[in-house]
Amino acid sequence: MTSQHASFYFAKHALLNSGWANNVLFKVANGVFTSIQADCEPPKELSSSITWLDGPMLPTLANVHSHAFQRVMAGAAEVSLNPNDSFWSWRDLMYKVVQKLTPDDAQVIATQLYIDMLKAGYTQVGEFHYLHHAQQGKSYAQKAEMSLRLLDAANQSGIGLTLLPVLYAYSGFGGQTPTEGQARFIHSVDSYLALQQACASAFSMSNVNQENKHNVGICFHSLRAVTKPQIEEVLSALDPNQVVHIHIAEQQKEVQDCLNWSGQRPVEWLHNEIGLSDRWCLVHATHLDPNELSAIASSHAIAGLCPTTEANLGDGIFPAVEFEQAKGRWGIGSDSHVSLSIVEELRTLEYGQRLRDQQRNRLHRAEQPNVGDNLYQQALIGGNQACDVSLGLKVGSRADFMLLDDAHPFIAASQPCDFLNRWLFACNENVVKDVYVAGEPIVTNFSHPLEESSRKAFTQVIKKVMYDE
Repeated sequence: MTSQHASFYFAKHALLNSGWANNVLFKVANGVFTSIQADCEPPKELSSSITWLDGPMLPTLANVHSHAFQRVMAGAAEVSLNPNDSFWSWRDLMYKVVQKLTPDDAQVIATQLYIDMLKAGYTQVGEFHYLHHAQQGKSYAQKAEMSLRLLDAANQSGIGLTLLPVLYAYSGFGGQTPTEGQARFIHSVDSYLALQQACASAFSMSNVNQENKHNVGICFHSLRAVTKPQIEEVLSALDPNQVVHIHIAEQQKEVQDCLNWSGQRPVEWLHNEIGLSDRWCLVHATHLDPNELSAIASSHAIAGLCPTTEANLGDGIFPAVEFEQAKGRWGIGSDSHVSLSIVEELRTLEYGQRLRDQQRNRLHRAEQPNVGDNLYQQALIGGNQACDVSLGLKVGSRADFMLLDDAHPFIAASQPCDFLNRWLFACNENVVKDVYVAGEPIVTNFSHPLEESSRKAFTQVIKKVMYDE
């Protein structure tokens, strides 16, 4: 729990919502920024109570899309077993792995994952959670057992959690019977709504001690996993202010299957049959036609982009240049967690557009020609909206921030206008030195207090799940 007294922080350089500012004094109370003064000299009477920050100060980001349990298999599917390897062959391995996981295993994996996210500069995570049941689909005595393990992991690590319990009912478009490998995921609408209620109650109690870091959203696995009546029933039964996430148009096969089923493409169907708004986060909206792209942008829905996972799975390249030109909103997520680096996500996003277009400096806006600054600003805005949080160095936002390592030559020698470009396009080692959540230090000098014990536990889970017969 954060302390209730006011704390003061002073940064030589800080990235405010208005841009880079110098000599900035921050006041934090109850885990929130309550005052920000730029171009100032701290009052002498406060000098002994100020924390003097070393290195450029940045807002942290929300990671909009996570499947925590998949971290245990990261890097284990890079063996060619089929000349036509694709997302669908990768999914077969994931189904085998998921059958072995206990609640204890899931909590160990998530705790280490969230520690690594914090060390990368993420302080909120959108957990797209569909591992609900025990083996063979049997219910746990506590219906929300697996969800509560994620909450425990978030509280242990210190990250904020946007839990997105997933409604997953079918194996394919039109209500096809679930497969054996999907047994641990499956809910009816009634059991899903009961899960939502259990999660909301647990999160409400947890937030008493966690400065309201956690919240619960609505989630449909994909159009192939639910029906229209199910979507409508869930949306009508739950809070209309909750965010709504869904996988959409990740693979060409998914698009073709949707066309065969409905005569419409996935985003087209969702837009026409359900309706899009700024509540929605469309994860992996990779394969879009111009009308679908326009529909997402004009509705102010978020495109949830996971560039390193989408590259790893061979999904395709999101039309980011066109989406930027339409003033579309997007956030980034690490999804299957082959990477937990903000740098790699944003760099991969930009470089994919350069390779596609055979041009440089693709993702910029008229008001922000610096590619690194634009990427970071859009990821901040989109992450906040998708995870229903307020991160950023502004009054009223949760006091989450990070410091880059001012001992690194590219940081030490650069002017503020170059910090983000230097970090995102030239630094290959982690230069996120310190991370604060709600005004409290969570990562100090690249280290999290639980990382040693957590890594040992995670190592044992990897051995058990991936290599024990």
